[in-house]
Amino acid sequence: MANTSSEAVLRRFQSPAVRQSAAMDELVRQAVFGPAAEREEARWLIWEIGQHAGVRPASIHELYLARGRGEVPAFTTPAMNIRVLAYDSARAVFRTAKRLDVGALICEIARSEIGYTEQRPAEYVAVMIAAALREGFTGPLFIQGDHVQVNAKKYAADPEAELQALRTLIEEELHAGFYNIDVDTSTLVDLSQATLPEQQRVNYERAAELTKFIRDREPEGVTVSVGAEIGEVGGKNSDVHELKAFMDGYVQALRRLGTYTGISKISVQTGTSHGGVVLPDGTIAKVQLDLDALKALSRDARAKYGLGGAVQHGASTLPPDAFGNFPKCEAIEIHLATNFQNIVFDHPRLPPELRRELQEWVKAECKDEWKKGDTEEQFYYKSRKKAIGPFKRRLWDLPGDVRAAIAADLEKTFAFLFEQLRVTNTRAVTDRFVRPPLQSHAQPRPVAVAAPDDLEAGE
Repeated sequence: MANTSSEAVLRRFQSPAVRQSAAMDELVRQAVFGPAAEREEARWLIWEIGQHAGVRPASIHELYLARGRGEVPAFTTPAMNIRVLAYDSARAVFRTAKRLDVGALICEIARSEIGYTEQRPAEYVAVMIAAALREGFTGPLFIQGDHVQVNAKKYAADPEAELQALRTLIEEELHAGFYNIDVDTSTLVDLSQATLPEQQRVNYERAAELTKFIRDREPEGVTVSVGAEIGEVGGKNSDVHELKAFMDGYVQALRRLGTYTGISKISVQTGTSHGGVVLPDGTIAKVQLDLDALKALSRDARAKYGLGGAVQHGASTLPPDAFGNFPKCEAIEIHLATNFQNIVFDHPRLPPELRRELQEWVKAECKDEWKKGDTEEQFYYKSRKKAIGPFKRRLWDLPGDVRAAIAADLEKTFAFLFEQLRVTNTRAVTDRFVRPPLQSHAQPRPVAVAAPDDLEAGE
């Protein structure tokens, strides 16, 4: 392909035929793996193409508040952690969403995942926008910073240093286009305190401070959807009394800081754990969900505090018949991650030699994570996510037919989840409440970029 100016590339990508061709594949690859200057230019181009094509990063805040007011039907937004084979997985998401007319969906990445998947926020946003453009998906694009979480041990040693690390990440996410941020200070809940308000006090005070930090930096015309959390996933189940203790304290703490819009949702613990509980043979144990608690928490979150509802974490490895319960309980959002990773890593079309290399790498590089008493299957299942970053290019470079087979199975999973969670046909209601403004970014230092000369016809 020839090299040409950024302006010429932008003009070429005004054509839907070019956006939905292998030209986009080349541009996003440059945004991920290119030399630094070319990488920044490609990310800028993808952002600008998306802005003018109607694929704009947006906040789901107004849609959630409308749900809290009872102005839209009950649905549970899937918040999907696209960790591995990110571009192909995201293409499967948006292909499915377009076919099923889904508007309420979130692509997210957690603080911890950013590190081991080697996907900084700017890269993640570029890949998600490119995937949507490639599939002809248009509308608000909800990208979320999942579990912007305080590390309790680091906080105990040096609170300011740990909070500054979170503030630095939040600024990076906002700049990249993360307009949905889940502040997770639930690790600071102190169950040794005698009363619920005291147990939640540090949690709600730090959550309020980080909300102010976000509000002071959100772009003009955007009210970032901020989430908070009252119970750490995998810990004690939450109840309505804890919700009251947190929310009453949070509202007062935020008011003391100034006039700021608060959170739009609240994450709770109802019996799940991230990745599921792994049995010695590598299978996942059955989870006992407290659906009554989830329903009561969602009800109070809406009725008493005007939120969209409660958020369910750690749910992707639940049995298929569980997912229809979440909209019935009126949970506003559900976080899904590990099963998508499992589909990729366990796929029968994954080359055997790559599978062996992944296993050997995990054994060698993650051996310190092998807990006493765990079988090899348990260890590998828990630790293999750490191979995502080191093997990122290898996975992107898989043969097209292999990636297509994996994406087809992911698409079936996404379709099932969208239907069970009742987000099919939410495009119109999403567009009614969410209207992201045009945001044109300053161009980085100009460099020559790959031009889509001969790729309009597709792959």
